[in-house]
Amino acid sequence: MTTQTLPESGTITMYSTTWCGYCRRLKSQLDSVGIGYTEINIEELPDAAAFVEQVNGGNQTVPTIVFPDGSAATNPSLADVRARLAN
Repeated sequence: MTTQTLPESGTITMYSTTWCGYCRRLKSQLDSVGIGYTEINIEELPDAAAFVEQVNGGNQTVPTIVFPDGSAATNPSLADVRARLAN
């Protein structure tokens, strides 16, 4: 597995799929408040899917978010993302 690159301060990395409704909703919310993100489609990158499985007890649960401090969250609310980025 490749080493995951941490997002820049104030941004997140979102592991998602094209068909994930929760991913689309969170992206729309992030766009509306100006939080930057890098999206990684786990269906196109096996290493990314393996990382998501590692974070989620073997499940490919999306959206999985990685924060600049290296911590991760699965399907967080916009409020959760804002709070984690504020720390």
